[in-house]
Amino acid sequence: MKITLIPERCIACGLCQTYSELFDYHDNGIVRFYDDPDELQRNITETSDVLEAVRNCPTHALVKNQS
Repeated sequence: MKITLIPERCIACGLCQTYSELFDYHDNGIVRFYDDPDELQRNITETSDVLEAVRNCPTHALVKNQS
């Protein structure tokens, strides 16, 4: 599956990182991938922790797309 980050929607609530280590934050609290601060899309293996992060994002700043 593909995960897309939409930083403009992020409110820096911190939920995604509590569900999955795939996510981290810029200094201003806005979501990013843990190992690449500039990447906005990534193909990953579907895992329950990432799905929970996507489902629980209150602003839909994380989007699951089919690869």
